Amino acid sequence: QVQFVESGGGLVQPGGSLRLSCAASGSILSIYGMGWHRQAPGKQRELVAHITTGGSTNYADSVKGRFTISRDNAENTVYLQMNSLKPEDTAVYYCIAYRVVTTRRLGQNDYWGQGTQVTVFS
Repeated sequence: QVQFVESGGGLVQPGGSLRLSCAASGSILSIYGMGWHRQAPGKQRELVAHITTGGSTNYADSVKGRFTISRDNAENTVYLQMNSLKPEDTAVYYCIAYRVVTTRRLGQNDYWGQGTQVTVFS
């Protein structure tokens, strides 16, 4: 129904930067919001940032001022620019598309990407 191509994860030293991207494809008619969540070992998955079709954004307090989310609505792609990375940012980062309308499923549904690893090491 909805497939994702995530990229941009990797290894970086503290203070470094990475840029994640996530492109959604499939039988998509519309996507209301896209964003990123992350899950560190032994911890629950948590919100990082979301962005709506209209450009409204929401960030976790822990990443405000360091991370910037953006979106290409025409390409159903969301980006996460991560600057001033810290070891506590180490996690698997998951892309999410929410309130998605497709030709193959009734209503609005949420879909998750497979995740990409971000490791910040000193």
